[in-house]
Amino acid sequence: MIRIQVFNDHPRHRIRHIGTINAVRSVVKIERLGSMDLNVIYINDKQMIALNGTYLSHRYTTDVLSFSLNDNKNQIEGEVYVNLDQAQRQAKEFKVSLREEYLRLVIHGVLHLLGYNDKKQSDRQCMTEKEYYYLSKLQLQPIHSSTRKS
Repeated sequence: MIRIQVFNDHPRHRIRHIGTINAVRSVVKIERLGSMDLNVIYINDKQMIALNGTYLSHRYTTDVLSFSLNDNKNQIEGEVYVNLDQAQRQAKEFKVSLREEYLRLVIHGVLHLLGYNDKKQSDRQCMTEKEYYYLSKLQLQPIHSSTRKS
């Protein structure tokens, strides 16, 4: 069973749920996941700083955080928090739409829940390639991975 819930907790931006759900479903289908229970939560800088501080002891904002709620690789349960303030800054920096950037971040967060990592350069490159592949499935024109950090 695939269950995806989307929550808009950002005070200004309202994100249409269907785009987020389609992005996650694209990843789930191609990665051949049997079961997923996922919450995607759109937040702002202040909320992200609080989460980052509480769970990672970092006192700064970031673009996306993923939290796995179980250890079963075949039945993913988790939460992906997307910082729309940071997504907006990154969209401007990389000259892409806010929609493309927040969907890329959702995909990035889901990939982390699937076990992908971006600590090493080779892993980061693999994740970035997957992000662009899934964005292309949504008929978005992703920028070249060589022009941005993950």
